[in-house]
Amino acid sequence: MRIGIIGIGGVGGYFGGKLAREYENSKQHEIIFIARGEHLKAIQENGLQLLTKEGDYITRPKIATDNPVEAGVFDLVFFCTKSYSLESSAREVLSCINKNTVVIPLLNGVNSAERLRAVLPQAHVLGGSVYIISHIEKPGIIKQEGGACKLTFGTSDKSASKYQYILDILLQAGINAVLTDKISEALWTKYLLMCPLGSLTSATGKTYGAVWADISLRKKTRDMMLEVVAVAKARHVFLPGNTVDKAMEMVAGFGHNSKTSMQLDRENGRQTEIDALTAYLCKAGKESGILTPLHDEIYEQLK
Repeated sequence: MRIGIIGIGGVGGYFGGKLAREYENSKQHEIIFIARGEHLKAIQENGLQLLTKEGDYITRPKIATDNPVEAGVFDLVFFCTKSYSLESSAREVLSCINKNTVVIPLLNGVNSAERLRAVLPQAHVLGGSVYIISHIEKPGIIKQEGGACKLTFGTSDKSASKYQYILDILLQAGINAVLTDKISEALWTKYLLMCPLGSLTSATGKTYGAVWADISLRKKTRDMMLEVVAVAKARHVFLPGNTVDKAMEMVAGFGHNSKTSMQLDRENGRQTEIDALTAYLCKAGKESGILTPLHDEIYEQLK
């Protein structure tokens, strides 16, 4: 299989790097990176270096390029871009997608698959979600700071089982992967974690640990999660009753000095994913008749 990784940042670099490491000498699978700039140049010259909790290593994809024409047609594609560049990235690789291509977005937010289907109607688009704290340390180097390093993908119906072969490929590469027929629940469960925390850390400038240590911010985090649960329910996604408790337990376990990707982007003057996180929740709440005052307040501050 020809497997494309679109975007070699913290997510694409970690999961794509593990795939490239496992299948570097494989005659069955080819791993192809689509990247840009100095990061791409460093990968082409020296490979991709991964600094992870399980060890450090260098991995080399079959192809690393910024020209999709060189990549050819993909059998499987993981989109690991920022949410705000999803559609443009999809249009750039149109020549690599055909009616047999399976596409899996691994972005923050809950509507990435829907957005990709609008741009790539010929492809089989699944849902996907990851839990990881990682970033580009410098060109050619990805550093994983924490997180479960878990990748969940699938559908919202019983057709999920036909993608078992993708799960096998991921598992063989040592990736903590799960195939599910309840992907909407998985997406909203992650969104319940990332939307409040991304919004709150960006607005306050505080790390995960600092938010947890502040009793008032800890309560605000929980209350914001409850707003997400209410909006999900209104959109016919019913999360388990202990979802918020489990999410709060995860927050407690994050590294004290770790920061959300949205916070890092804001601090570094880069475009943020506010539209896919805070703004989407506020908009979905209004459309569903659900009040989201805490998210509304932070959105006004951040926008």
